Amino acid sequence: MNLADMLSFADMNQLTAIAGRYRCECKQNSKQDLIQTLLITLGSKDFMEAQVRECSQEDLRFLNALLFDERSYLTLEDLLAAARAASFDTPAGQSGGYRDTVTRFKNGGWLFNGTSQQSRYLFQVPKDLKERFRDRMAARLKEGLEPSGEPDIYREEGDLAAADLQALLRFVHEDEPELNMEGAMYRRCQQLLMNSLHIPEPLLTKGGWRFGYGRACEHYPPRLALLYDYARHRRWIAEEGQRLRLTSTGAAVLEEAKYESLLQIFSFWLRLYKGAIPNLPSLVYWIGVCANEWVTVKSLENALGWLIKPFYYDDAGSILEKRILRMMLHLGMLRVGEAASGPVVKMTAWGMERAQSKQLLL
Repeated sequence: MNLADMLSFADMNQLTAIAGRYRCECKQNSKQDLIQTLLITLGSKDFMEAQVRECSQEDLRFLNALLFDERSYLTLEDLLAAARAASFDTPAGQSGGYRDTVTRFKNGGWLFNGTSQQSRYLFQVPKDLKERFRDRMAARLKEGLEPSGEPDIYREEGDLAAADLQALLRFVHEDEPELNMEGAMYRRCQQLLMNSLHIPEPLLTKGGWRFGYGRACEHYPPRLALLYDYARHRRWIAEEGQRLRLTSTGAAVLEEAKYESLLQIFSFWLRLYKGAIPNLPSLVYWIGVCANEWVTVKSLENALGWLIKPFYYDDAGSILEKRILRMMLHLGMLRVGEAASGPVVKMTAWGMERAQSKQLLL
């Protein structure tokens, strides 16, 4: 439903509260006058831009969560959880409480109760208001970007992830590598596998923490770990005793010699990393908005860093560069180059298509 529909179903108390917040001049006892005035006020581009600029980072993170939530209705508990997550662990007492955040959004005309008996205690954001907020957020994020000319040399991996998934299956089929007590291939086997891939990675060194980005991230470099977890998820490979073996399903895939769809691997990556980066789909969308032309990674971090919650020893910059941009490169979504100003990135056509897809934009 759009804003006009939700205003027509709203009770006088909420309409009056919204009009009072924005100091609208209208007849407070006339529902029709209240609705018409609020439609003009909330529909103004300048007004919407001012609202986004005046929001705290916590409120903007909460708004971002609402813009990319695929559910038709949200419970109060859903909203409180989203507000808590948006605070980045700021104690509720310092920010006025998470319920106050929800109340502010409701009194601002950004959240409405459902219109039926079943949904009267649930909440939703008007569809057209989501689109306007998304446009204003995009304009805000792009303000601080530092554009760059096309670098002399840049890297793009296309569908090599899909090709190397086949290479992983072939290696497992031919070698049936032995696993150590932790369930990982020995380093000698890992290096042999790396030598057969289009995009090799340095093997992990001892020490350091490794969790949160899939099961295989404990043992293998990020790109290989993603391919390994994907193959295991599809039941193409199986850890049987002290050996890694190809399943009958995996053997059929290998025999067919057909590349797996990058879209499937991309979707799996979103699910795999969302535990550590809960708002990953929205970040992919915003990177698509900001990097449709060459931009510096540093300015991209400045534009988006406040949306990224640190994860244990990964700070916002590390998450953006290593966990998101690098993986988007591996998934064929991004080009990466080096300019005089430092590292620069630009979305590929396929990456733009994915970033703007309904899978992210809901």
